[in-house]
Amino acid sequence: MDIDSSANLPTANLPTANLPSANLPSAGLPQPAARAMPLRRPDGCDYLALVLQGGGALGAYQGGVYQALHEAGLEPDWVTGVSIGGINSAIIAGNRPEHRLARLQEFWELITSRRVAFLPVDGDNARKARNAWSSFLTMTLGQPGFFSVHTPGPWLSPRGGRQATSFYDNAPLRETLLRLIDFDLINAGSVRYAAGAVNVANGNFSYFDNAEVEIVPEHVMASGALPPALPMVQIGTDWYWDGGLVSNTPLQHVLDKIDCRNALVFQVDLFSARGPVPRDMYDVLSRQKDIQYSSRTRLTTDRYMEQFKLLRRINSLLQRLPDAELTDEEIALKRQHAVLPRVTLLELIYQQAAYEGDAKDYEFSSSSMREHWDSGYRDTKRTLRHREWLQLPDADTGIVMHDVHRSDE
Repeated sequence: MDIDSSANLPTANLPTANLPSANLPSAGLPQPAARAMPLRRPDGCDYLALVLQGGGALGAYQGGVYQALHEAGLEPDWVTGVSIGGINSAIIAGNRPEHRLARLQEFWELITSRRVAFLPVDGDNARKARNAWSSFLTMTLGQPGFFSVHTPGPWLSPRGGRQATSFYDNAPLRETLLRLIDFDLINAGSVRYAAGAVNVANGNFSYFDNAEVEIVPEHVMASGALPPALPMVQIGTDWYWDGGLVSNTPLQHVLDKIDCRNALVFQVDLFSARGPVPRDMYDVLSRQKDIQYSSRTRLTTDRYMEQFKLLRRINSLLQRLPDAELTDEEIALKRQHAVLPRVTLLELIYQQAAYEGDAKDYEFSSSSMREHWDSGYRDTKRTLRHREWLQLPDADTGIVMHDVHRSDE
């Protein structure tokens, strides 16, 4: 019995993004539920945003989150991500709502399609051994539809050569993106899309936003080009690496670009800032990665609240003055901030299983993928049961944040 084999998905037969949806894969993923009564967006909500963190193989959790939102009728107006979050976001933005779930499942079934275990495993120790073997296969063989191993590799390649700066080739990912994503649809702008990356030459963080640039596969690939595994990606005259090197969560971009519109934001994190104190070196490596790539959500929201309070004070002062005593710039500022935005942030954070270690972000077995997907699905279902959380805050509050895991403590 092979518990890790997923549905057969030969790459040559994958449907293209503009074709009708294929039958959804059934390899252990939650089956789409019928929509009895879609949830209503909160009154006054201008945007529903989906913010996806980077985290490699853990990104299947975000697929489960989207499935639960899709079933609830909560389709995003804005999707933004870093690394694997940028890839998942592009699949969502690059397909029509009725095709999005199928395309996400096709992507995850494809990149986890390698057979890992030939016998069932049970218990933490057996799972740790199976996961270690799975991550070893990833390092030595790459992943189908995602990246392949450079031969002879960087250490034996000449300085400045094509293989000199990475261990793997991400050309398979480009082919996968072109099959599963309609980039014309992304650039049509019906859903706003942005992916974060880092300029290799100057270290500056950039967002490739379809409201500002025409999105091509290289923008998505650049967001997920984590060194030294994957090669830097050229866009124009510049070269880019994974945005997670600087900031692994694009929440700040959404809040900076929201202007004066109200938003319901689902932030999906794959690394938790909170965790137990390590007890061995494996724990140390895992905890280090969690802290390094976890969100600074509280810092971001605190900064937003300071800005909100400052704008409210400025607006209060400007409202007391007649327009005749103000400059044109001050009048424009007065009108721009007459009504300030209200934001509800629902944070979903993947909770690591006891048998997962520091290789959890490059352990691509299909059984782990299904567990991650199911975890995201269940967490989002639990979150959506709190109907009061979907409401926008009052005009004086600015932003509120809810986390289903912390609410249960």
